[in-house]
This record gives sequence, structure tokens and C-alpha cells, in this order.
Amino acid sequence: MRLLAGAALAAVIAQTPGAPAARFTRPIAVAAPGPQRLAIDATLVAGGAAFTVVTRGDTQPRLVAEGGLSDLRLTGPDGREVPYLLVYAPVADPQWTAATVLPIAPTSKTSGFEADLGSVRDVDGLDLRRSPGPFMKRFSLEASADREHWTLVVPEGTMFDVPERQLRHVRAAFPAGAYRYLRVTWDDTHSARMPLPPDVMVRLARAGAPPPPPLTVPLAIERRPSEPGRSRYHLTLPARHLPIVALRLEVGGTYVFRALTVTEARLAAWQAAPVTIGEGLLFRDRAPDPTLQVPIQPPSQSEIDLVVEDGSNPPLELHSVAAVFAEMPWIYVDAPGPLVAHYGDVSLSRPSYDLEAARGAVQLDALPEARWGEPSVVQAPPVPLPIDPAALAGGPLDVSSFRYSRALTAGDGPLQALPLDAAVLAHSAGPSREFADVRIVDGGGRQVPRLVERRPEPLLVALAAAAAAPSALELQPKPGSHQSIYHVDLPYAALPDASLVLTTSAPVFQRHVSIGYERPADRGHRDPWFLVARSVEWSRGEGAPSSLTLAVPPAVPDATQLTLVVDEGDNSALPITGVQLMLPSYHLRFVRPASASRLVYGSPAMEVPRYDLALLAPAVLQADAAPASMAAEAPTPAAAAQEPLISPRMFWVILAVAVIALLGVLAALLRKPV
Repeated sequence: MRLLAGAALAAVIAQTPGAPAARFTRPIAVAAPGPQRLAIDATLVAGGAAFTVVTRGDTQPRLVAEGGLSDLRLTGPDGREVPYLLVYAPVADPQWTAATVLPIAPTSKTSGFEADLGSVRDVDGLDLRRSPGPFMKRFSLEASADREHWTLVVPEGTMFDVPERQLRHVRAAFPAGAYRYLRVTWDDTHSARMPLPPDVMVRLARAGAPPPPPLTVPLAIERRPSEPGRSRYHLTLPARHLPIVALRLEVGGTYVFRALTVTEARLAAWQAAPVTIGEGLLFRDRAPDPTLQVPIQPPSQSEIDLVVEDGSNPPLELHSVAAVFAEMPWIYVDAPGPLVAHYGDVSLSRPSYDLEAARGAVQLDALPEARWGEPSVVQAPPVPLPIDPAALAGGPLDVSSFRYSRALTAGDGPLQALPLDAAVLAHSAGPSREFADVRIVDGGGRQVPRLVERRPEPLLVALAAAAAAPSALELQPKPGSHQSIYHVDLPYAALPDASLVLTTSAPVFQRHVSIGYERPADRGHRDPWFLVARSVEWSRGEGAPSSLTLAVPPAVPDATQLTLVVDEGDNSALPITGVQLMLPSYHLRFVRPASASRLVYGSPAMEVPRYDLALLAPAVLQADAAPASMAAEAPTPAAAAQEPLISPRMFWVILAVAVIALLGVLAALLRKPV
């Protein structure tokens, strides 16, 4: 709960122009006056000046947080400033030594080897770095000083090398001890035997003060809509620009083998789009530890997205997600008594104390550890948006040429996020033209600058598949052919990047499935005909997914009805339990104007707008946005003026009737005696 308090406090870090910066105070309890060490926790990191993450070490690189907390000041019982140092635990690069490889007698289900160090050494790790892949093996590891008395140091572990996925884990760590022999026993029950490794490296145990335990903070998780075979989650961080280097997931299930991707929104060309900041493999093979970890680049935003590739499995049992911070320094201070920490004023520069001369003599492992108290807010102005809306007002816009106008309902807060629905995607210039004609106007007829954000999750629209009698000649019933025909009504024609998602409750089946458009007779076809858009084989066996995703190409721009054809063969009809339309998801981010606003679109001649707001895109993406909504779509007078007096279909009907009437008059005249 203490870490969660930091998440709530981090929001007040921002400064109001012309007002003092926000500051926090926090008591520090010391065991006794004198030198102390104090661990940096997530609450302090979220409220203080930002760290950067750097790599330190050669043999075994470490991710270290540096350069942060320049605004931290400590005061003693008398209110005077107390000097301090940020000191990193002295961690030397690990030392490795080669061991002689000795074979052991295999059994029907096991094989392995022994590694002989030649003498008793203090060791705590083993590495098979030159073992050739691919492989994935369960193993146990025993250690002995005399080869007679063995200690089981790794009861059950896994090593693997999967080159096609660039995944490799061939190292085993264990509690340090004085050993000469290490014995690896492979489990060959479900896999081929491993050859003897060409060499084995053993890590020598090292002494000294360990770094502080890795900082972790639980994250808020929101499940988002997703396409079949994937699970999507939205994660909220305590603050932005945190030195987070990994995500730790607590998941259920005995066996786990799923790819995972982490993204955040960054400006790219004309839109803010998801950018990958981490990816990895969630792997578990009967291990008791419920947590799995994936490395990420330090995020720049306070919101990130998580995508799990479920494949043919049910959705992952995701119980919790925690952020793992880079290695932090200790705070070293010679405390005269209880202390108070002050931080949150980002205008302060890093202090320089004479205490710096004592840095080389600091022995962290010999110092008592001070403890943090609960933080309190000294000054907490309202969180401002780092944008003056009046300075970003757009130019005037004549909306008479726009075919659609929809009133907007703003959410709480200055920054708004408006999701675009299927109607906007269908009736605007769309993503292919950077939403050139999609504009927001205020009550005075001036444009409201907006930033387009591509969301990682899809926009899903529920549809229905209705059994139908086809008009196309090739879809008519034929002897020996058993087909199920359905009509699927689309909400709009010419939807961009659309896909149809079908689900069924049938456990085992194999069918040929086609989607397309039934077209009337034309110059190339004497009868109504079927234009095939997509045709695939859909099958399901044990453990296979129960859904099928088909891209819907806009082969017929004006068509709003798809025909679904399932070739049943000699089987009963395949039950179609669900139909969804999957579209790309976009939001518009904008600063709420003082007057009522509306969204207008549907003017093909408009050029792509260029707003100064794009220069502030990082600030706009980092700020919290309230959800906005819009009224239902309704055509404007401009749309009615652009509509033809009669539809093309009605025109041909009237023309046909007129031709038949004229032929009747001509026939009557020809029968009339001269």
C-alpha cells in the first residue's frame, strides 16, 4: 500500500506556470545518530527528479539508475541541511573458472555429466555457454566437496536454447558453497539425450555488500478488447520517465509458453502509434514460482500496453503485474538524529557537499539501515496541462462542405480523448489520407487542434449471420452439394482494414469457408453472380482455437452486405455462434475549448491539417486524458444537397420501366392497320 501511495502522489509533480513547484516532505527514522544507509524506494523515485538507466559491467552487465534525485534535500532535527551521498554497492564483475567435464552413467530416463574444479572452491553458478542448440531440457544439479556426500542445490530447473526465437538460458545459479564437483542430471523422459558439453564454466562466489533489493511496484491492469488468439492489457505506471527495466508477471497454469510484447505510444509521422519497448517469452515447466519476468526499455510515458500471444490456448491467467526498477544507489548520510527528506522541486540542481571526500571510505555493509516514514504534501497545486488552450486555437473553418457533424460531450479535465467509431472510419478520408477531413470546431467556428493516436487494441463491432436464400447462380442448391449460406450486414461500406471474426462451438471440424459479395447481372454475367473476396480452409482439432479471422477487402466499394458460404461436405451444419467486425482503433486527443464543440468530416477536398499541437505531442501523450464522446451520426444539409435525386438502382428501374412502356407503345402502333 505504501508503494501505491507513491502512485497517487506522483501526479502532483507538475508545475503551474508562475507558481512555486510542488514539494513533498517525508520523515526518516534512524536507529541511532551516526552514519546510516537508506534505500531508495518507489515513492521517492516517482516524486523526485528522474533517473536514467545505463549499463555497467563487462562480463555480466548490470542496469543501473543514475543521475536522479537532484532535488533531494535532507534536514536534521534543528532544520539545518544535512549532507548526503548517493553510493552504489561495490559489485565486482563475476569471476568464472573452467571445470573438467566427466561423463556419468545414463539410465533409461536420465543422462548427464559432472564438472570437476580440481579443488574445493566457493562457487554459486554454472554456465553451459558453448552447448549447441536447439534444446529444452529439465535438469537437477547436485554439488559435493568429496564426491561422496552430495547436496541437491537445484532440485528442478530448465535450460533451453531456441535459436529461431533468439531465446537462450543455459545458466544455473545456486546458494554459494564450498564444492569441487557439480553433477547435472538431464531429464530425458520427453526429449532426446544431450551430448556432453564441450566445456563448463563455474562462477566463483563473491563477498561484499549486495545492492538494495530490486524496487518493484504493483501496476493497475485493465483488460482491453482483442482479436482471437491474443490478450491485451493496459497498464498504468506511477509516473512517467521511471527507470523501469522489466515487468514481473504473476500467472496461473502449470505449463506456460507464450510470446509477449510491451508497447507505448510515441509520435511517428502524422500519428501517435504503438512502439515496442520490450518482448520476450513467458516460459514455465512445472516450476513452483508463479512469477515470470520480461525485460523492457525504460518507458517515457505513464501508460503502456501488454500483448500476450495466446495461440491455441485459452487466455493467460494473469493475476498481477509489477514494474521492476533498475539497480538503485543507497543514500549515505551521517545523521545527527531523525531526518526529514524534501523533494519534488525539479528546478533545483544537484547539491555538492564536502562529504564527497569520504566516498571512498564508505563501507555500506557495515552500516545500520534507516527507514522511511509516510510522505506528506507540502504544496499540491492542481495538476495543469502544460499547454495554454488559448495559444493553440486553430484557424476559422467553413463547415458548409462537410457531410457529417456530431456534437461532442467532453469529459472531466482539460485534455480529452475521443474514440473514433466505425461511422467516422467509413465516411471520412480515413487513415489512408491521415484523417485529412476529420476536424473539431468550437462554437465560434474555429478549429480545435487535435492529435491522432493509433491504439493497439482493435475496435470490435458485433454483427449477426442470418441464414439466407442466395440470388447468385453458383450458390444455388445442387445435388451432392451441401452448403450453408448466410448474409452478414455491415454497418457501413468501404471500411478500412476490416476483418471478419467467426466463432463456433463445434469441437472438431474441417470446412471450406468463403466470403464475398452477391452481384446483379451485368455485361459480363447473364445471371446474378458471386464475387469471392476470401476463401480458406477452417479446421479445429484438440486444443485448436474456435475462431477464424478473414480480411474483408473493399472489392465492392458500395456493398454493405457480405455473403458467407460454408461448404459442409457430408456433415451437419457448422454452428456459427458469433460474428464480429474488427477495425483499427483511433483516438483524437485535444484540449477542450471553452465553448461547445463538434466533430465534422466528409469533405473529400480537404488537405491534411498541420497544427502546432504536434510540437507538443510528448506532453499531450504523457498527460492524463478524460474520455469524450459524440452524438450519433446524422447527415448535414450539405450531405442532402450532394445526394442524387434518385439512387442508381432506382434510376435503372425507372429506365427499364420506361423502355418496356415505349416498346409497348411501339408494338401497338405496329399492330394498327394502315
